[in-house]
Amino acid sequence: MTATIARTLDEACAALADRPHAVVLAGGTDLMVEANRGGRDMEDVVVVDRIPELRGWAQHGGSLRIGACTTCAEIGDGELASLVPALAQAARTVGSPQIRNAATIGGNLGTASPAGDTLPVLAALDAEVEVRSASASRMLPLHDFVIGPKATALEPGELIAAVHLPVTDGPQEFLKVGVRNAMVISVASLALVVDRPGRNVRIALGSVGPVPIRAVEAEVLAAERIDWSGNGILDSEVVERVCELVADAARPIDDHRGTIAYRRHAVDVLARRSLRRALASEEERNGL
Repeated sequence: MTATIARTLDEACAALADRPHAVVLAGGTDLMVEANRGGRDMEDVVVVDRIPELRGWAQHGGSLRIGACTTCAEIGDGELASLVPALAQAARTVGSPQIRNAATIGGNLGTASPAGDTLPVLAALDAEVEVRSASASRMLPLHDFVIGPKATALEPGELIAAVHLPVTDGPQEFLKVGVRNAMVISVASLALVVDRPGRNVRIALGSVGPVPIRAVEAEVLAAERIDWSGNGILDSEVVERVCELVADAARPIDDHRGTIAYRRHAVDVLARRSLRRALASEEERNGL
């Protein structure tokens, strides 16, 4: 086995330039499961969790840069959580406390699982992925980065350096359904982002398609029917129609965790709950 423990981003990129098909290892919470099952060749590894440039986050005006090795525990707490509450909610649903202290946002992106908890939130925030190699740096919108189930647009010799996303002004929600209440892979998930200055609503779905899905028709209807100049409330009839459009946008499959019908029903329920929490009148919210 060949292992490089990189201490700088340049060192990691140089190692990947020499060995383009080496496995990049950060928290290893998904990777080591695959390796233990014999599903991943670990003969050549580049370890990146000690690289300062890949850790932490910074705000520049109205945007955030979150380093790829920032953990779910770090995202789920503190000032960062207040800036992107839906991402914090998603990060707090990942595994156990031990897993959240190891799992990274770059790992969630790189694994590209349809059930990845942070991915619907990043989709709803129109996030971009910063990709680095020894020779270049490029930015990819999330929908161009995640191209299929456990498949990304990363080229040999590239690694994920960071994710960039806007700081929005408005309510955010992340909800998911699993087969139990904790430490569970989602059967269906949903992220809602309301951007008051931009007067738009973004809804993204997870675990109900091969990649995170934006419910575009539902977004358009919700944004059209909100009284942006008033209290921002969405009436109950519109909520019902938006939820129908959310369910229509899903492209689920039957598997051991849920059926197509159940997943469509689940995202309808998640949409209703998130919209009412974010955009209902105080009386309706009190009834949730």
